[in-house]
Amino acid sequence: MEAKVDELSKSVLSQLEASPRDHRILIGVCGIPGSGKSSLAQRVVGTLNRLSRSSPHGANNEDDIAILIGMDGWHYTRSALSAFPDPKEAFDRRGAEFTFDSARFARFVQSLRRPGEELRAPSFDHAQKDPIEDDVVVRPCHRAVVVEGLYCNCNVGEWAKAASEFDQRWVCLIARDEARKRLVKRHVVTGVAKDEEEARWRADNNDLPNGDWLMQHLLEPYTIVESIAEPAWS
Repeated sequence: MEAKVDELSKSVLSQLEASPRDHRILIGVCGIPGSGKSSLAQRVVGTLNRLSRSSPHGANNEDDIAILIGMDGWHYTRSALSAFPDPKEAFDRRGAEFTFDSARFARFVQSLRRPGEELRAPSFDHAQKDPIEDDVVVRPCHRAVVVEGLYCNCNVGEWAKAASEFDQRWVCLIARDEARKRLVKRHVVTGVAKDEEEARWRADNNDLPNGDWLMQHLLEPYTIVESIAEPAWS
C-alpha cells in the first residue's frame, strides 16, 4: 500500500504545482467500513506534507500544504438522535447515512472553494461519542484537503452536492469478508462492542449494510484503490 500512497501523493503534488497558488485540490476518500480509508487518507496527507517540504516549488516549506478532515464530525449529536422519531433505531444505526447532517457537511465542502479563507471543521470525540465543534482549522496554506468518510462520494441528496466539489474521488475496495473480520476485531479492541458476539451483530446489522448502501450510490467518476490485508491498514 505504501507504493500506492506514494503514487497518489505525487500525482496530487504535481497537480498542485501546476495550479495557481490560491487553488485548492479537494479529494474525497470513501470505502465500506473496515476498508482502510482512514489509513489511506492519513498516509497521503503525511506524504504530501513531507514531499512538499523537499520540493523546490514550495512557497513556504515550513507550512503543511495538506490537511485531513474526517466526516465523523458531522454525526448528529446524541441529544439530536434522542429527538428522532425512533431514538432506539437512531442509536442502533448510528453511522447510517441518515444519522449524519449531510446538508451541513455539503455546505462545509463547498466553502473549501473560497481561497484565502481560514475555515473551521468539527472533529469527533470517540470517548464522548459526540462531535467537537470548530476543532480542525483549515488555513490558506492547506492547498490539498483530503476529506475521509463513508458517504463523502455519494450521488444522492446533499451528499451529491459535496461529492461534486471533489477534484478526485477515491474508493477503497476490499472483500466484504475481510472487512467483517477487521470490524469485529476493531469493535472489541476499541470497546465499541463488549464482546465478539456484539461486534458481529454491529458488523452485520449496521456497518456492512451501510457499506452496501455506499457502493450502490457512488458518484462517478472515481478511482478504485485496492485495500491490501496488511496489519497497519486494518
